Amino acid sequence: MAPAAHLEPLAYRPVRHVGRWVGVGALAVVGAMLVNTLVSNPRYQWDVMWANFTTATTLGALWVTVQLTVVSMAVGAMLGTLLAVMRLSPSPLVSSASWTYVWVFRGTPVIVQILFWNFVSALYPQLSIGVPFGPELLHGDANQLISPFTAAVLGLGLNEAAYMAEIVRAGLLSVGSGQTEAALALGLTRLQSLRRVVLPQAMRVIVPPTGNEMISMLKTSSLASVIAVTELLYSVQIVYSRTFEQVPLLLVAVVWYLVLTTVLSIGQYYIERHFARGGGATGASSPWKVLRRSVGQGHVRPQLTGSGGLV
Repeated sequence: MAPAAHLEPLAYRPVRHVGRWVGVGALAVVGAMLVNTLVSNPRYQWDVMWANFTTATTLGALWVTVQLTVVSMAVGAMLGTLLAVMRLSPSPLVSSASWTYVWVFRGTPVIVQILFWNFVSALYPQLSIGVPFGPELLHGDANQLISPFTAAVLGLGLNEAAYMAEIVRAGLLSVGSGQTEAALALGLTRLQSLRRVVLPQAMRVIVPPTGNEMISMLKTSSLASVIAVTELLYSVQIVYSRTFEQVPLLLVAVVWYLVLTTVLSIGQYYIERHFARGGGATGASSPWKVLRRSVGQGHVRPQLTGSGGLV
């Protein structure tokens, strides 16, 4: 056999991805048509849209939407974690109580729950805190205590707790029982083992669906418009009810929802990357990193030499 030094590199023929290029071309045409209709159709009234994009009314409603999202998600996450722990309790009574809560709140539409809390004064005109079956310590009028904003938070937060309970339960079950047994053997209580050993490992499973629930909560907060909470959607509805410019005002809401969703998605990526440390996973690369890596490195094809080596 001739020495490898005298062998010339073998010529290669690149693989032709005809179907891929046809797909790229079709998507480019569709994208160009979409951009063209957005730019050339005067009925979108982009000037009206941008004129209302940063008004005091819009920004105030945007702040209400953010508050609804954050407060409702916090209520859902905390209560959902408690329900998940209850569901895994060895006590049949405690576990059944958690299951019943999830069954009721996950089995009814969230808009119905929002309306129910808004009209709860029809059932309980007076709300009170006191000794069970004994004297009342504090009491107040239900209409004053439960404002439309509070009713929206209760409806969204309590409904979200049912979904978060299942997400957290799945995360807790993903951690092997040996972790809890080892923590108990070291002298930790069950609460300490849950907080210091199990939950930190379960967060790798909990965070991704929780991020999706956060984004979903942002959009679901628009249902508060049915009880006249001045969030983003209700605000633009009030404006276009006077001006009859429905499309540009709805575009204001659409663009702001996309902006907030993008911000939440970026935050979710970095939180996932944080909790992925030490678990054998580094998390998915961000789109910016993928683009920068592909542009910076390019696509280098290896050449096969006559000796079978790659150069």
